[in-house]
Amino acid sequence: MTMTQTRREFLSTMTTTTITAAALAGFPSTKRAEADDDEPPVVEGIIDAHSHIWTRDIAAYPLAKGQTLDDLDPPSFTTQELLDTVQPLGVKRVVLIQHRPFHGIDNSYVTDTIAQHPGIFSGVGCIDAAAPHPEQEMDRLHKLGVRGFRIRPGEGGADRWADSKGMCTMWRHASETGLAICPLVNPEYLPEVDAMCGQYPDTAVVVDHFGRVGVDGTIRESDVANLARLARHKHTHIKVSAFYALGKKQPPHTELIPMIRRLYDAFGPQRLMWASDSPYQLIGGNTYADSLALIRDRIDFLTPSDKQWMLRKTAARVYFGEADPA
Repeated sequence: MTMTQTRREFLSTMTTTTITAAALAGFPSTKRAEADDDEPPVVEGIIDAHSHIWTRDIAAYPLAKGQTLDDLDPPSFTTQELLDTVQPLGVKRVVLIQHRPFHGIDNSYVTDTIAQHPGIFSGVGCIDAAAPHPEQEMDRLHKLGVRGFRIRPGEGGADRWADSKGMCTMWRHASETGLAICPLVNPEYLPEVDAMCGQYPDTAVVVDHFGRVGVDGTIRESDVANLARLARHKHTHIKVSAFYALGKKQPPHTELIPMIRRLYDAFGPQRLMWASDSPYQLIGGNTYADSLALIRDRIDFLTPSDKQWMLRKTAARVYFGEADPA
């Protein structure tokens, strides 16, 4: 998959199902989980470091590029639908990622949700890196609860980020204001991420979805090595996320464990964070519970302290500003 593909094109290569209220109701309740488990969850107050939301209220939140309600797939994943999905499984906070394919760089649904649910949500926004002063929009969104900015290859008006004045401004301003730069890239672009991390060593960076290593079904050693090499930049983090899209793309997702171990050894748990990438984790036979279970239950080398970091504390530090998460 190339970076010019849309989310819809990517999902068309996978088996998808429509998420309905009835489907969401099928997630286990807190009571059911307590009955099935002999011990309480290892981590209390889990943070999902990556979910999207959108609404069918397009009068209040218009869709980008002339899209209509028929273009929404799944038809909706509102703030309440997200909460109904995650809360029964012990997830207390969520980092909302601006859904650029549907809402472009209008971040208002994310920022309004943050305002309406104090302390529950943080945000990663999308802005126009080619604008004359992208740092001004970064500051505006920061005041509304956004703590990171998603970027993709080719943004900023140049093929390479290093050649884009606006993109360089974003990386520099992020380091000055304690914000994160969050690259969404395919494996072949990891060397560019590496170069920018070297150029802006004080910028917090969070690479989404393992840098999409394994998106074509094959987890290549060379790609894993390029991802692990980013660990030499002390402010760089990896999202252990989007299991539905990588490797076999089906639960229990255990084929991803060797890559997770490699990154664990390189970064340590303090720079790894779990995330679901909902609602897309809820398609094609995948479930939210399976995504969480891979880290919480299926990796024998993770200690209780490691799980605290990966399931809560790393995201709390980066996206909720907790200097020393308890």
